[in-house]
Amino acid sequence: MIKLTFKNLLFFGLVVTTFSACINEKKLVYFQKSNNHSDTLELAKAYIPKVQTGDILSIYVSSLNPEASSFFNPYAGTTSTASSAGGSGNSSVQASQTSSTGYLVDPSGIIELPLIGNIKVSGYTTAQVRDTIKTLLKTYLKEPTVLVRFLNFKISILGEVTRPDVYSIPNEMITLPEALSMAGDLTLYARRDSIEIIRDVNGKKEFGYVDLRKRDIFSSPYYYLHANDLIYVKPAKTKAEETDRSIQYVSIGVSLLSILLVVFKK
Repeated sequence: MIKLTFKNLLFFGLVVTTFSACINEKKLVYFQKSNNHSDTLELAKAYIPKVQTGDILSIYVSSLNPEASSFFNPYAGTTSTASSAGGSGNSSVQASQTSSTGYLVDPSGIIELPLIGNIKVSGYTTAQVRDTIKTLLKTYLKEPTVLVRFLNFKISILGEVTRPDVYSIPNEMITLPEALSMAGDLTLYARRDSIEIIRDVNGKKEFGYVDLRKRDIFSSPYYYLHANDLIYVKPAKTKAEETDRSIQYVSIGVSLLSILLVVFKK
C-alpha cells in the first residue's frame, strides 16, 4: 500500500489547482492558436459604409477664397435644431439642418446644399459624395476642397462588459476587438465563445456569432462592424452562482483534505 504523507497530499492539491487554472485560462484567453492554423491569417474585407436614408452627413467646404467658401458652410459652428417638414420657408433645407450641424438624408436619399440644390447621396460612399460635391462646386469656387463624414455612425454594446453604452465612431471604421476595448473589455463572467452581433441588413435583423478565443475572428464578416450594429455579450454564469460554486469547491476541497489527513495519520 502506498504511504501518503502530508507533502504528498499537498503536492496532489497543487496539481489539481494548477490543472483547474489551466482549464479556466483556456476559457478566458483571446485569439488562441489551433493546430491547423498558421501564424498568418487573411483579414476580412474592410467595411466601407454607404449613405442611407436617415443618415446625417457633415459637409465642410473650403477653397482659396474663405469668404466664398463660408457660404457653403451655413451650419458650421451652430447647434440649431432641425425644423420639421412643412414649416415656413424652405422646408427642404430646414429639414436637412440638424442639431449635429449636418445634413439629414431624406426618404428619397437626397440632401440640399446652398446654390447647388438637391444631390442624390444614398447608395454612395462618403468619398463618392465628396467627389460629386467637389465637381459641382467648381462652378462657384476656385480649387474647392470638401470633407464629408457621417455624424450618426454608432454602435451599441450590451451585456457583460465594463462600460455598456452607445458609442459614436468618428472615422467610419471599427473592428469588434476595438469596440470591446472601448467598452472596457469583457468581464470575467462573460462568454467569450459566443459574442452576438445583431445587424440591420436590407430591412431585416441578421444575427451573427463570434468566438473571441479563436483566431479566425480576423477573417469573420463580423470583424469589421457596421453602423448601428448591436453587440451583445452573454453572461456565462451569474455572479451569485459563480460565488456560491467557488465557496462550495473550497469547502469540499478542505473537507476532503482534512479526511485524508486523518485517515493516513493512523
